[in-house]
Amino acid sequence: MVNQGAPGGPDRAVRTVIGDIEPAALGVCDAHDHLFLSSPQLPGQELSDPEAAAAELHAFRAAGGGAVIQWTPYGMGRGAAELPRLARESGVRIVAATGLHQAVHYPPDVLERVRSGLAELFVAELTDGIGDTGVQAGLIKVAGGFHGLDRHARHTMEAAAEAQHATGAVIGVHLELGTGAQDVLDLLCGTLEVPPDRVILGHLNRSPDPTVHRWAARTGAFLAFDGPSRAHHATDWRLPDALRALADAGHGGQLLLGGDTTTAGARSVRGGPGMPYLLTRQRARLAAEVGPELVEEILTCNPARAFAARWRR
Repeated sequence: MVNQGAPGGPDRAVRTVIGDIEPAALGVCDAHDHLFLSSPQLPGQELSDPEAAAAELHAFRAAGGGAVIQWTPYGMGRGAAELPRLARESGVRIVAATGLHQAVHYPPDVLERVRSGLAELFVAELTDGIGDTGVQAGLIKVAGGFHGLDRHARHTMEAAAEAQHATGAVIGVHLELGTGAQDVLDLLCGTLEVPPDRVILGHLNRSPDPTVHRWAARTGAFLAFDGPSRAHHATDWRLPDALRALADAGHGGQLLLGGDTTTAGARSVRGGPGMPYLLTRQRARLAAEVGPELVEEILTCNPARAFAARWRR
């Protein structure tokens, strides 16, 4: 079953790097990816080349893509100043993120600098813009740990919840190896009272546990299956079964797909799958297995609902 329903609504908008748009204007959407990214955990594989990012966007556009949601948060080389130009030149809608990743992705001094004013930072980047770029973020990105939440994750999610309540923005959650969904939802939607439909759980494909998937779906959260198969990741070959089971249980309207390109070598312009893989390989395979109607819902209508917000500031 595919959950039908109008994407967004008359008082909702998606906040892109060149301004707010009607949700339906997103088009075919890569719901989790990266044009720019740097981390001490990925030395020598930084996504830092604007022209490579431009080439990747053009390849995605040529494959039928309309929008990319960049989940790169604060302090990880978001390339915010480049994003408006890239969006205009490629014709691809781009949504930028605020938020904070796991502590291992930052030098200690960066974390110390923002720790006491994290919620205020998130709100400022959603409303006033990222630094002096004027580019407003349209998503709050945070991260859990492996099968649990450490003190850093809890602090970051508390700040994200405060910013969500202040602005209406959606919170995207990196689940480490796809685990910890229950802990995340207990904290965000239970203790911190974030509406479940304002939470996106990322990387569920990396832990293909149908029991957890169904439980998470019943809360009302969005479920993101993002990134093609890598070593020891049971992703592509189990993806049709996971999507079909959730759709048959009535949760088709909560499903999202993304590419999650995190290293320079993974770009399509460098010989990797990159952003186009979602449309040049996964879309046709999934349509054959679960039906084109569900795939269309996942790539277009669902992102329009997930990333649209009733912006309060």
